[in-house]
Amino acid sequence: MIEIKDIEKLAELSRLEIQQEEKVTLQKDLGAILDFIGQIEEANIKSDDLEVKDTALVHNVLREDGATHESGIFTDVLLAEAPHKEDNYLKVKKIL
Repeated sequence: MIEIKDIEKLAELSRLEIQQEEKVTLQKDLGAILDFIGQIEEANIKSDDLEVKDTALVHNVLREDGATHESGIFTDVLLAEAPHKEDNYLKVKKIL
């Protein structure tokens, strides 16, 4: 069972102000948590019992890096549709 002085030390280390009522509540809650952890530690589990996934069949699927479109292929079409243009640039209104 965790003691009040342990709660006070935890509060000091974590720089928390804890009221006396909260200390009692935390004592019960942390005690229950530690009891549960103790039960888990007592469980007799062998490493053979744990399910181990076979990672030998796992591999990354990658694609080749490369341009999916030819550079500039749509430039002429875009410029033909633009209402305002200058050389190979679109002219737009100033936003700022």
